[in-house]
Amino acid sequence: MQSVFQKNRRAALRAVVILCVASSRIFAQDTPPRLRAFAPGVMTVIEPALEPSETLHVHDLVEIRADKSLDWQPEFLPASRTLFNMAKDVQFKREVWGLEFAFKPLRMIEVDVPQANGRMVRKNIWYLVYRVRNTGAALKPVEEGPGEFTAQPGTPAPRRFVPEFVIEAHDLDAEGKKNYRAYLDRVVPAAVDPIRQREAGGRLLHNSVTISDEPIPVAAGSEDDGTWGVAMWEDVDPNIDFFSIYVGGLTNAYDWSDPPGAYAAGDRPGKGRRFTQKMLQLNFWRPGDEYQEHEREVRFGVAPDRAELYGVPEGVAYRWIHQ
Repeated sequence: MQSVFQKNRRAALRAVVILCVASSRIFAQDTPPRLRAFAPGVMTVIEPALEPSETLHVHDLVEIRADKSLDWQPEFLPASRTLFNMAKDVQFKREVWGLEFAFKPLRMIEVDVPQANGRMVRKNIWYLVYRVRNTGAALKPVEEGPGEFTAQPGTPAPRRFVPEFVIEAHDLDAEGKKNYRAYLDRVVPAAVDPIRQREAGGRLLHNSVTISDEPIPVAAGSEDDGTWGVAMWEDVDPNIDFFSIYVGGLTNAYDWSDPPGAYAAGDRPGKGRRFTQKMLQLNFWRPGDEYQEHEREVRFGVAPDRAELYGVPEGVAYRWIHQ
């Protein structure tokens, strides 16, 4: 016969065990998995590059300036106060922001990709694993005097990253002319999980669609791990040796112009107007060919004595451009 003390002791021990198991389960659910740290130098980090000139653009309103009937001399006002003259050198002010971009080396992986006919085809997928962080970088125009503005730090806020990744070849054909080829990144579902297991170190890896679902919050210090994604390309010509990856969506900075004579009175508004967005150009080269299509052959930077193919000076691995 067990004593009352022994029964109470067993019940107390059982309650402690149940409480410990429940606590461990709750802790496991609430504690995020530990992320694998990458070795120094694995990630190439590129800071936002915002220019004061991007906060203020000066343009004529060609839709008004093209109509010469609006150019008249009022009797009681100076000519500068007419709509025609006020449409010259109009100042367009805006706040611009930028995201930090970091990436791992460009790599390749072979996966079975389902086709429209239901069959599976083994393909070599080029991919770039990257991270974006919202460091709060922003500039806004502030009026210092009549018609005079300076660029000052803007207000940090969540930013939505809507990416665009394009591979553009810089190789020349047999006649020495540029053999233009460009590849827009694609979502290859069959490749996402193998890439994540290989590259992400326990992180969630977005594709180019899901990464834009939610705005990226302002980073909570330098230890903020940011938002991770992967850009993928399939059916890339294996003969490409010199190429660049253009990344769009890292900033809202853009420029626009109205070529002379592109707009005439009576045309639809904005006819002939050209917009360019600010993009990041990452330069790569590979000395292999279709028989040596391997990620170990891909190098970041411009190929020796081939900088003119990329449109950059020798040694420029990346730059910000408008296109």
